[in-house]
Amino acid sequence: MQAFRKHTGIVVPLDRANVDTDQIIPKQFLKRIERTGFGQYAFYDWRFDGDGALNTSFVLNRPQYKDASILITGKNFGCGSSREHAPWALADYGFKVVIAPTFADIFYNNSIKNGLLLVRLSEEQVAELTKRSSWPGYELTIDLNSCSVSDGLGFSATFEIDEFRRRCLLEGLDDIGLTLRFEEQITEYEKARASAG
Repeated sequence: MQAFRKHTGIVVPLDRANVDTDQIIPKQFLKRIERTGFGQYAFYDWRFDGDGALNTSFVLNRPQYKDASILITGKNFGCGSSREHAPWALADYGFKVVIAPTFADIFYNNSIKNGLLLVRLSEEQVAELTKRSSWPGYELTIDLNSCSVSDGLGFSATFEIDEFRRRCLLEGLDDIGLTLRFEEQITEYEKARASAG
């Protein structure tokens, strides 16, 4: 997993509450076993019409948000079924950070374990950022060292994150990476077990 320390990027607003994982990545695209290739299907039912043509009215399809890497959205983002494909799709699409007032618990855990930073801010702060994100080229900087969000234009906020999760993101450690930190001890245990048997 790639380490996350600080990121500056264009913000795209998805001003909706209760966006569930089937809206993030529809079930018909869950046939792959790799973690890559899901970005093209992120928000598919909103990005495309029934004939597969681009829905130009959907916010992610607007030219000003083409290179957005920070998604700001409503409360309870990532609710619904506990599919790990949802953070895979968001990350593969190009998002590094999702900001919302609240997240579904399982989605939150899956996202952090896959290197996608989720930032909880108040509803008032999210509303302000949603408004500002309509400004052309609007960017935010998220600093995980200081747990801060700022835009250089007067907006500044701090957020809370569990220290263990924060450390894992800063060091780029997923569950496998955490386990491999004990590789020497695991090898010693296996050798001792083999010689005892």
